[in-house]
Amino acid sequence: MEQLLKKNPRIEVVDALRGFAVMAIILVHNLEHFIFPVYPTDSPEWLNILDHGVFNSVFSLFAGKAYAIFALLFGFTFYIQTNNQKKQGKDFGYRFLWRLVLLVGFATLNAAFFPAGDVLLLFAVIGLVLFFTRNWSDKAILITSIIFLLQPVEWYHYIASLINPAHQLPDLKVGEMYSEVTEYTKSGNFGEFILGNITLGQKASLFWAINAGRFFQTAGLFLLGFYIGRKQLFVSSEKNLRLWIKTLIVSAISFAPLYTLKELVMKNDAIIQQSAGTAFDMWQKLAFTLVLVASFVILYPNNTFNKMVSNLRFYGKMSLTNYITQSIIGAFIYFPFGLYLAPYCGYTISLLIGIFTFLLQVRFCKWWLNKHKQGPLEYIWHKWTWIGTNK
Repeated sequence: MEQLLKKNPRIEVVDALRGFAVMAIILVHNLEHFIFPVYPTDSPEWLNILDHGVFNSVFSLFAGKAYAIFALLFGFTFYIQTNNQKKQGKDFGYRFLWRLVLLVGFATLNAAFFPAGDVLLLFAVIGLVLFFTRNWSDKAILITSIIFLLQPVEWYHYIASLINPAHQLPDLKVGEMYSEVTEYTKSGNFGEFILGNITLGQKASLFWAINAGRFFQTAGLFLLGFYIGRKQLFVSSEKNLRLWIKTLIVSAISFAPLYTLKELVMKNDAIIQQSAGTAFDMWQKLAFTLVLVASFVILYPNNTFNKMVSNLRFYGKMSLTNYITQSIIGAFIYFPFGLYLAPYCGYTISLLIGIFTFLLQVRFCKWWLNKHKQGPLEYIWHKWTWIGTNK
Protein backbone atom coordinates (compact mmCIF):
# COMPACT_ATOMS: atom_id res chain seq x y z
CA MET A 1 0.00 0.00 0.00
CA GLU A 2 2.96 2.33 0.65
CA GLN A 3 4.00 2.03 -2.99
CA LEU A 4 0.61 3.30 -4.10
CA LEU A 5 1.54 6.70 -2.73
CA LYS A 6 4.22 7.03 -5.41
CA LYS A 7 1.81 6.58 -8.28
CA ASN A 8 1.07 9.62 -10.44
CA PRO A 9 -2.74 9.69 -10.11
CA ARG A 10 -2.54 10.46 -6.40
CA ILE A 11 0.19 13.03 -6.84
CA GLU A 12 -1.68 14.63 -9.74
CA VAL A 13 -5.00 14.99 -7.96
CA VAL A 14 -3.33 16.61 -4.94
CA ASP A 15 -1.30 19.00 -7.10
CA ALA A 16 -4.38 19.89 -9.15
CA LEU A 17 -6.51 20.38 -6.04
CA ARG A 18 -3.85 22.62 -4.51
CA GLY A 19 -3.70 24.56 -7.75
CA PHE A 20 -7.48 24.96 -7.68
CA ALA A 21 -7.29 26.33 -4.12
CA VAL A 22 -4.59 28.90 -4.92
CA MET A 23 -6.44 29.96 -8.09
CA ALA A 24 -9.60 30.52 -6.05
CA ILE A 25 -7.65 32.48 -3.41
CA ILE A 26 -6.25 34.75 -6.11
CA LEU A 27 -9.70 35.49 -7.52
CA VAL A 28 -11.05 36.35 -4.05
CA HIS A 29 -8.03 38.54 -3.25
CA ASN A 30 -8.45 40.46 -6.49
CA LEU A 31 -12.10 41.17 -5.75
CA GLU A 32 -11.02 42.44 -2.32
CA HIS A 33 -8.23 44.51 -3.93
CA PHE A 34 -5.95 42.67 -1.50
CA ILE A 35 -7.80 44.10 1.51
CA PHE A 36 -7.73 47.62 0.05
CA PRO A 37 -11.43 48.63 -0.08
CA VAL A 38 -11.26 51.35 -2.72
CA TYR A 39 -13.71 50.98 -5.63
CA PRO A 40 -15.37 53.11 -8.35
CA THR A 41 -18.08 55.43 -7.07
CA ASP A 42 -19.87 56.33 -10.29
CA SER A 43 -20.32 53.13 -12.30
CA PRO A 44 -23.36 52.76 -14.60
CA GLU A 45 -26.32 50.82 -13.20
CA TRP A 46 -25.82 47.80 -15.48
CA LEU A 47 -22.23 47.46 -14.28
CA ASN A 48 -23.28 47.78 -10.63
CA ILE A 49 -25.73 44.90 -11.16
CA LEU A 50 -23.04 42.82 -12.88
CA ASP A 51 -20.54 43.64 -10.11
CA HIS A 52 -23.06 42.54 -7.49
CA GLY A 53 -23.57 39.22 -9.25
CA VAL A 54 -19.83 38.64 -9.66
CA PHE A 55 -19.15 39.40 -6.00
CA ASN A 56 -21.89 37.08 -4.73
CA SER A 57 -20.88 34.26 -7.08
CA VAL A 58 -17.14 34.32 -6.36
CA PHE A 59 -17.52 34.76 -2.61
CA SER A 60 -20.22 32.10 -2.33
CA LEU A 61 -18.05 29.60 -4.20
CA PHE A 62 -14.59 30.36 -2.85
CA ALA A 63 -14.43 32.71 0.17
CA GLY A 64 -13.48 30.72 3.26
CA LYS A 65 -13.33 27.53 1.20
CA ALA A 66 -10.20 28.01 -0.89
CA TYR A 67 -8.05 28.68 2.18
CA ALA A 68 -9.66 25.62 3.86
CA ILE A 69 -8.58 23.36 0.97
CA PHE A 70 -5.10 24.88 1.20
CA ALA A 71 -5.04 24.09 4.94
CA LEU A 72 -6.28 20.53 4.41
CA LEU A 73 -3.49 19.87 1.92
CA PHE A 74 -0.93 21.44 4.28
CA GLY A 75 -1.75 18.66 6.75
CA PHE A 76 -1.64 16.07 3.97
CA THR A 77 1.81 17.25 2.85
CA PHE A 78 3.00 16.96 6.46
CA TYR A 79 1.97 13.30 6.36
CA ILE A 80 3.97 12.70 3.15
CA GLN A 81 7.08 14.30 4.64
CA THR A 82 6.69 12.54 7.99
CA ASN A 83 6.05 9.18 6.38
CA ASN A 84 9.06 9.47 4.05
CA GLN A 85 11.32 10.13 7.04
CA LYS A 86 9.72 7.40 9.14
CA LYS A 87 10.54 4.83 6.43
CA GLN A 88 14.19 5.81 6.95
CA GLY A 89 13.84 5.48 10.72
CA LYS A 90 13.91 9.25 11.27
CA ASP A 91 11.62 11.70 13.08
CA PHE A 92 10.63 14.61 10.84
CA GLY A 93 9.17 16.60 13.76
CA TYR A 94 12.09 18.86 14.62
CA ARG A 95 12.97 19.44 10.98
CA PHE A 96 9.33 20.45 10.53
CA LEU A 97 9.68 23.04 13.30
CA TRP A 98 12.57 24.56 11.36
CA ARG A 99 10.40 24.43 8.24
CA LEU A 100 7.74 26.46 10.08
CA VAL A 101 10.37 29.08 11.01
CA LEU A 102 11.20 29.35 7.30
CA LEU A 103 7.49 29.68 6.57
CA VAL A 104 7.40 32.74 8.85
CA GLY A 105 10.01 34.25 6.54
CA PHE A 106 7.89 33.56 3.47
CA ALA A 107 4.85 34.92 5.31
CA THR A 108 6.74 38.14 6.02
CA LEU A 109 7.73 38.45 2.36
CA ASN A 110 4.13 37.99 1.25
CA ALA A 111 2.71 40.28 3.95
CA ALA A 112 5.06 43.06 2.85
CA PHE A 113 2.89 43.46 -0.25
CA PHE A 114 -0.42 42.29 1.21
CA PRO A 115 -1.99 44.78 3.66
CA ALA A 116 -3.65 43.28 6.73
CA GLY A 117 -1.41 40.27 6.95
CA ASP A 118 -1.14 36.84 5.49
CA VAL A 119 -2.50 33.30 5.96
CA LEU A 120 1.00 31.79 5.81
CA LEU A 121 1.79 33.24 9.26
CA LEU A 122 -1.38 31.61 10.61
CA PHE A 123 -0.23 28.30 9.10
CA ALA A 124 3.21 28.69 10.70
CA VAL A 125 1.65 29.24 14.14
CA ILE A 126 -1.03 26.54 13.91
CA GLY A 127 1.47 24.13 12.35
CA LEU A 128 2.72 23.43 15.88
CA VAL A 129 -0.38 21.26 16.31
CA LEU A 130 1.02 18.84 13.73
CA PHE A 131 4.33 18.66 15.56
CA PHE A 132 2.70 17.73 18.88
CA THR A 133 0.32 15.16 17.37
CA ARG A 134 2.67 13.55 14.85
CA ASN A 135 2.96 10.29 16.81
CA TRP A 136 -0.67 10.04 17.92
CA SER A 137 -2.92 7.23 16.77
CA ASP A 138 -5.23 7.69 13.79
CA LYS A 139 -8.25 7.66 16.08
CA ALA A 140 -6.80 10.33 18.39
CA ILE A 141 -5.96 12.57 15.42
CA LEU A 142 -9.45 12.25 13.94
CA ILE A 143 -11.18 12.92 17.27
CA THR A 144 -8.98 15.97 17.95
CA SER A 145 -9.65 17.26 14.44
CA ILE A 146 -13.42 16.99 15.01
CA ILE A 147 -13.16 18.77 18.38
CA PHE A 148 -11.28 21.67 16.75
CA LEU A 149 -13.76 21.83 13.86
CA LEU A 150 -16.67 22.06 16.29
CA GLN A 151 -15.36 25.55 17.21
CA PRO A 152 -15.18 25.03 21.01
CA VAL A 153 -14.15 28.62 21.85
CA GLU A 154 -17.17 30.08 20.09
CA TRP A 155 -19.52 27.72 21.96
CA TYR A 156 -17.82 28.57 25.26
CA HIS A 157 -18.57 32.26 24.69
CA TYR A 158 -22.14 31.49 23.62
CA ILE A 159 -22.86 29.40 26.73
CA ALA A 160 -21.11 31.98 28.93
CA SER A 161 -23.37 34.69 27.48
CA LEU A 162 -26.44 32.61 28.33
CA ILE A 163 -25.28 32.18 31.91
CA ASN A 164 -24.14 35.80 32.26
CA PRO A 165 -25.86 38.28 29.89
CA ALA A 166 -23.08 40.79 30.60
CA HIS A 167 -20.42 38.43 29.17
CA GLN A 168 -18.48 39.96 26.25
CA LEU A 169 -15.93 38.63 23.81
CA PRO A 170 -12.42 40.11 24.10
CA ASP A 171 -12.13 43.28 22.01
CA LEU A 172 -9.08 42.67 19.82
CA LYS A 173 -9.40 46.09 18.07
CA VAL A 174 -9.30 44.45 14.64
CA GLY A 175 -11.44 47.15 13.02
CA GLU A 176 -9.17 49.91 14.30
CA MET A 177 -6.08 48.10 13.05
CA TYR A 178 -7.56 47.60 9.58
CA SER A 179 -8.52 51.29 9.44
CA GLU A 180 -4.93 52.24 10.18
CA VAL A 181 -3.70 49.81 7.53
CA THR A 182 -6.04 51.38 4.96
CA GLU A 183 -4.80 54.88 5.84
CA TYR A 184 -1.09 54.21 5.39
CA THR A 185 -1.84 52.25 2.20
CA LYS A 186 -3.70 55.27 0.80
CA SER A 187 -0.76 57.54 1.61
CA GLY A 188 1.31 55.84 -1.09
CA ASN A 189 4.53 55.88 0.98
CA PHE A 190 6.23 52.63 -0.05
CA GLY A 191 8.51 52.35 3.00
CA GLU A 192 5.66 53.01 5.44
CA PHE A 193 3.53 50.52 3.50
CA ILE A 194 6.08 47.70 3.80
CA LEU A 195 6.89 48.36 7.46
CA GLY A 196 3.23 48.66 8.43
CA ASN A 197 2.29 45.46 6.61
CA ILE A 198 4.91 43.25 8.27
CA THR A 199 4.10 44.60 11.74
CA LEU A 200 0.58 45.95 12.24
CA GLY A 201 -0.78 44.11 9.20
CA GLN A 202 0.40 40.72 10.45
CA LYS A 203 -1.03 41.42 13.90
CA ALA A 204 -4.37 42.46 12.39
CA SER A 205 -4.47 39.30 10.29
CA LEU A 206 -3.86 36.97 13.23
CA PHE A 207 -6.38 38.75 15.44
CA TRP A 208 -8.95 38.71 12.63
CA ALA A 209 -8.40 34.95 12.30
CA ILE A 210 -9.17 34.56 16.02
CA ASN A 211 -12.40 36.55 15.68
CA ALA A 212 -13.40 34.65 12.53
CA GLY A 213 -12.98 31.21 14.11
CA ARG A 214 -10.09 30.30 11.82
CA PHE A 215 -7.57 29.37 14.51
CA PHE A 216 -9.42 26.23 15.56
CA GLN A 217 -10.75 25.48 12.09
CA THR A 218 -7.24 25.61 10.63
CA ALA A 219 -5.95 23.26 13.33
CA GLY A 220 -8.83 20.88 12.62
CA LEU A 221 -8.18 20.99 8.86
CA PHE A 222 -4.45 20.37 9.36
CA LEU A 223 -5.22 17.25 11.39
CA LEU A 224 -7.92 16.12 8.94
CA GLY A 225 -5.41 16.40 6.09
CA PHE A 226 -2.89 14.46 8.19
CA TYR A 227 -5.54 11.77 8.80
CA ILE A 228 -6.43 11.62 5.07
CA GLY A 229 -2.77 11.02 4.34
CA ARG A 230 -2.46 8.26 6.91
CA LYS A 231 -5.56 6.53 5.58
CA GLN A 232 -4.37 7.10 1.99
CA LEU A 233 -7.75 8.47 1.00
CA PHE A 234 -6.39 10.27 -2.07
CA VAL A 235 -5.25 6.94 -3.53
CA SER A 236 -7.48 5.92 -6.43
CA SER A 237 -9.51 2.85 -5.36
CA GLU A 238 -13.12 1.66 -5.35
CA LYS A 239 -13.25 1.87 -1.56
CA ASN A 240 -12.03 5.46 -1.50
CA LEU A 241 -14.34 6.43 -4.34
CA ARG A 242 -17.33 5.21 -2.33
CA LEU A 243 -16.11 7.18 0.69
CA TRP A 244 -15.75 10.39 -1.33
CA ILE A 245 -19.23 9.92 -2.82
CA LYS A 246 -20.66 9.51 0.69
CA THR A 247 -18.72 12.61 1.79
CA LEU A 248 -20.16 14.56 -1.13
CA ILE A 249 -23.73 13.49 -0.35
CA VAL A 250 -23.53 14.17 3.39
CA SER A 251 -21.77 17.52 2.91
CA ALA A 252 -24.20 18.66 0.21
CA ILE A 253 -27.21 17.73 2.33
CA SER A 254 -25.68 19.43 5.40
CA PHE A 255 -24.79 22.68 3.67
CA ALA A 256 -28.29 24.12 3.14
CA PRO A 257 -29.56 23.73 6.75
CA LEU A 258 -26.24 24.93 8.16
CA TYR A 259 -26.31 28.00 5.93
CA THR A 260 -29.94 28.68 6.86
CA LEU A 261 -29.19 28.34 10.57
CA LYS A 262 -26.24 30.70 10.19
CA GLU A 263 -28.46 33.30 8.55
CA LEU A 264 -31.05 32.97 11.34
CA VAL A 265 -28.46 33.18 14.12
CA MET A 266 -26.94 36.29 12.53
CA LYS A 267 -30.23 38.13 13.16
CA ASN A 268 -29.61 37.99 16.93
CA ASP A 269 -27.54 40.15 19.29
CA ALA A 270 -23.88 40.85 18.53
CA ILE A 271 -22.59 38.39 21.16
CA ILE A 272 -24.64 35.57 19.61
CA GLN A 273 -23.53 36.54 16.10
CA GLN A 274 -19.89 36.50 17.16
CA SER A 275 -20.11 33.16 19.00
CA ALA A 276 -22.79 30.76 17.72
CA GLY A 277 -23.02 32.71 14.45
CA THR A 278 -19.31 32.29 13.82
CA ALA A 279 -19.52 28.56 14.58
CA PHE A 280 -22.38 28.02 12.12
CA ASP A 281 -20.56 30.14 9.54
CA MET A 282 -17.48 27.94 9.87
CA TRP A 283 -19.60 24.80 9.61
CA GLN A 284 -21.45 25.84 6.47
CA LYS A 285 -18.15 26.82 4.85
CA LEU A 286 -16.60 23.50 5.90
CA ALA A 287 -19.55 21.61 4.41
CA PHE A 288 -19.15 23.44 1.09
CA THR A 289 -15.37 22.93 1.20
CA LEU A 290 -15.92 19.17 1.48
CA VAL A 291 -18.37 19.36 -1.43
CA LEU A 292 -15.65 20.99 -3.54
CA VAL A 293 -12.92 18.54 -2.47
CA ALA A 294 -15.08 15.43 -2.87
CA SER A 295 -16.37 16.58 -6.27
CA PHE A 296 -12.84 17.30 -7.48
CA VAL A 297 -11.49 13.91 -6.34
CA ILE A 298 -14.46 12.02 -7.81
CA LEU A 299 -14.29 13.81 -11.17
CA TYR A 300 -10.51 13.83 -11.56
CA PRO A 301 -10.21 10.34 -13.14
CA ASN A 302 -12.69 11.41 -15.85
CA ASN A 303 -10.71 12.22 -19.01
CA THR A 304 -12.74 15.28 -19.94
CA PHE A 305 -12.51 16.82 -16.46
CA ASN A 306 -8.83 15.85 -16.22
CA LYS A 307 -8.04 17.75 -19.41
CA MET A 308 -10.04 20.76 -18.23
CA VAL A 309 -8.00 21.07 -15.01
CA SER A 310 -4.67 19.79 -16.33
CA ASN A 311 -2.98 23.20 -16.01
CA LEU A 312 -3.84 23.26 -12.30
CA ARG A 313 -1.27 20.51 -11.73
CA PHE A 314 1.56 22.80 -12.81
CA TYR A 315 0.04 25.64 -10.85
CA GLY A 316 -0.27 23.52 -7.70
CA LYS A 317 3.33 22.35 -7.87
CA MET A 318 4.39 25.98 -7.53
CA SER A 319 1.70 27.04 -5.04
CA LEU A 320 4.04 28.96 -2.71
CA THR A 321 5.64 30.87 -5.58
CA ASN A 322 2.23 31.65 -7.09
CA TYR A 323 0.70 32.67 -3.78
CA ILE A 324 3.43 35.18 -3.00
CA THR A 325 3.88 36.59 -6.50
CA GLN A 326 0.14 37.23 -6.85
CA SER A 327 0.39 39.56 -3.82
CA ILE A 328 3.27 41.47 -5.42
CA ILE A 329 1.40 41.74 -8.73
CA GLY A 330 -1.84 42.75 -6.98
CA ALA A 331 -0.09 45.42 -4.90
CA PHE A 332 1.48 46.94 -8.02
CA ILE A 333 -1.88 46.97 -9.84
CA TYR A 334 -4.17 48.32 -7.12
CA PHE A 335 -2.14 50.38 -4.63
CA PRO A 336 -1.07 54.06 -4.75
CA PHE A 337 2.66 53.33 -4.95
CA GLY A 338 1.97 51.37 -8.17
CA LEU A 339 -0.60 51.82 -10.93
CA TYR A 340 -3.34 52.66 -8.39
CA LEU A 341 -6.13 51.09 -10.45
CA ALA A 342 -8.29 50.30 -7.40
CA PRO A 343 -10.61 53.35 -7.86
CA TYR A 344 -11.27 52.26 -11.45
CA CYS A 345 -11.81 48.54 -10.89
CA GLY A 346 -15.16 47.23 -9.76
CA TYR A 347 -15.69 43.56 -8.97
CA THR A 348 -16.11 42.49 -12.60
CA ILE A 349 -12.94 44.17 -13.84
CA SER A 350 -11.06 42.94 -10.75
CA LEU A 351 -12.17 39.38 -11.51
CA LEU A 352 -10.88 39.70 -15.07
CA ILE A 353 -7.56 40.99 -13.73
CA GLY A 354 -7.44 37.99 -11.36
CA ILE A 355 -8.11 35.56 -14.21
CA PHE A 356 -5.45 37.22 -16.38
CA THR A 357 -2.94 37.03 -13.49
CA PHE A 358 -3.77 33.34 -13.01
CA LEU A 359 -3.28 32.55 -16.72
CA LEU A 360 -0.01 34.50 -16.73
CA GLN A 361 1.22 32.51 -13.72
CA VAL A 362 0.16 29.20 -15.31
CA ARG A 363 2.19 30.03 -18.40
CA PHE A 364 5.21 30.85 -16.24
CA CYS A 365 4.76 27.61 -14.23
CA LYS A 366 4.73 25.44 -17.36
CA TRP A 367 7.83 27.19 -18.69
CA TRP A 368 9.68 26.96 -15.36
CA LEU A 369 8.79 23.32 -14.64
CA ASN A 370 9.96 22.36 -18.10
CA LYS A 371 13.45 23.31 -16.93
CA HIS A 372 13.28 22.70 -13.14
CA LYS A 373 11.77 20.13 -10.78
CA GLN A 374 10.40 22.74 -8.34
CA GLY A 375 9.26 26.34 -8.36
CA PRO A 376 11.85 28.95 -7.26
CA LEU A 377 10.44 29.51 -3.76
CA GLU A 378 9.63 25.80 -3.37
CA TYR A 379 13.27 25.03 -4.16
CA ILE A 380 14.49 27.53 -1.57
CA TRP A 381 12.08 26.18 1.08
CA HIS A 382 13.17 22.60 0.35
CA LYS A 383 16.88 23.46 0.26
CA TRP A 384 16.76 25.42 3.51
CA THR A 385 14.55 22.81 5.20
CA TRP A 386 17.28 20.21 4.68
CA ILE A 387 20.21 22.52 5.36
CA GLY A 388 23.10 20.53 6.81
CA THR A 389 22.07 17.34 4.94
CA ASN A 390 22.68 15.97 1.45
CA LYS A 391 19.04 16.43 0.34
